[in-house]
Amino acid sequence: MAVSAACAIVAQARDDRQGVYFFKPLTTLIILVGAAFLFPPAPPLYRALIVIGMGFSLGGDILLMLPGERLVAGIGVFLLAHLAYLAAFSLANPVAPGQLVWLLPFLAFCAVVLADRWSVLGRFKVPVVAYAVVISTMAWRAAMRGRTVVIPRQTFLCGLAGACLFVVSDALLVLRRFGRRVPGGASLELAAYWVAQFLIAASVRGTIT
Repeated sequence: MAVSAACAIVAQARDDRQGVYFFKPLTTLIILVGAAFLFPPAPPLYRALIVIGMGFSLGGDILLMLPGERLVAGIGVFLLAHLAYLAAFSLANPVAPGQLVWLLPFLAFCAVVLADRWSVLGRFKVPVVAYAVVISTMAWRAAMRGRTVVIPRQTFLCGLAGACLFVVSDALLVLRRFGRRVPGGASLELAAYWVAQFLIAASVRGTIT
């Protein structure tokens, strides 16, 4: 995974489209295989939801890297990925009123990013806001797992760190796609994205539902 990710990041930096087309989906596919087969023990439903999320992520990777205007389609497919992750993180983890306050930091972070680019989002405002709400909720449910689900601490931390890094990666994506210059933004975005996916995949190990 690390070698493939490094090759994808280098190809992106060099504007090597063929390298990006090969290594970007390959890296996500490697992580998907890890979630599906290489991280025992894991309950079937939790693992299945994570693998489904990885599958949608792979589709989103392909849509976002291809030429042409596929941003809305890519957002839609990644939104489905986050719904699958959200469902996984919600297993045996019911919402309690006292938990809602912990959703606010995730929403606030996304709101700050969107406010920075609001004037240039144009027709993408609705899909981007919807996506921000879903990914914030996904990260929040990951954060709440440690309070209600009987799992090893390392399993909880993998899921939480992965979810938070996914939020950071997508924040960098929004900033970069809509005109905010971030030094090393594309490389940081990809690195955070694949570490996030790896940690989410690793969270299947030891999960009890």
